[in-house]
Amino acid sequence: MAALAVAILAVSTSAVLVRWSDAPSVVLAFYRVLLTTLLVVPFLVTRHSGDFGAFEPRDLLVATATGAALAIHFAAYFESLAWTSVAASVTLVQSQPIFVAIGATLVLSETIGVRKALGIAIAIGGMGVMSAGELLAGAAVAGAHPLYGNILAVLGALMAALYVLVGRSLRQRVALVPYVLVVYSACTLTLLAVALVQGLPLTGYGSREWLIFLALAVGPGLFGHTVVNWALEHVESSIVSVSLLGEPVGATVLALLLLAEVPGLTTVLGGVVVLSGIYLTSSARG
Repeated sequence: MAALAVAILAVSTSAVLVRWSDAPSVVLAFYRVLLTTLLVVPFLVTRHSGDFGAFEPRDLLVATATGAALAIHFAAYFESLAWTSVAASVTLVQSQPIFVAIGATLVLSETIGVRKALGIAIAIGGMGVMSAGELLAGAAVAGAHPLYGNILAVLGALMAALYVLVGRSLRQRVALVPYVLVVYSACTLTLLAVALVQGLPLTGYGSREWLIFLALAVGPGLFGHTVVNWALEHVESSIVSVSLLGEPVGATVLALLLLAEVPGLTTVLGGVVVLSGIYLTSSARG
């Protein structure tokens, strides 16, 4: 639980670090995933090299597609922070359990249940309240184009949900370590390809930018999501899912302290409604 608390604090720093950076969103996402992968690869390969034999060609293809979805998640999330408030962006991105529940019902024929359906409805209503409130608040509070930013954040949540849904199925056949390495490698290569196609510069950044790249990898990457994955082996998944709701709160507080960004009243109220819906959905058992 202590490790999980550290992880939530670590992932909460992501939005502020992205805001501090002047690099393009795709480049920022690329270096975050690349550096995170480089930090964990030596340890994982030396201790779990024998696990890679379980990968079938089909599994490799699916894991690669999952990595591409994760790349879109990072790129959309980082870009959304340029257009909408930190509070809205992080809350909407964290709504991925809602889309996981919907996708599991449509694709995997899982039973949705009354509690989960109620949570989905509440969260979607909260998203509407949040977006409408930011549009009324204006750019001074919400960002340059809050609706566009919110749409990008929801796209990030959808891609994260796809990542979770596909990963849930694939992880039944493939060990965690090779799965993570293939997915992260595919994610890195996808972001690299997008950056090259768009003609974005990959070099020429100052020491400040490189420190932000490294901070994103060590903080949200290594001490954040990597520790969350480790915690799943020791703590119930429902507890981990609910604990992740602390990220929007932590990110909003850090944005207030470090960016002087005060969220509007409707953004806060809508965010509370969204988080309540996510809690109901995440904690539901059927």
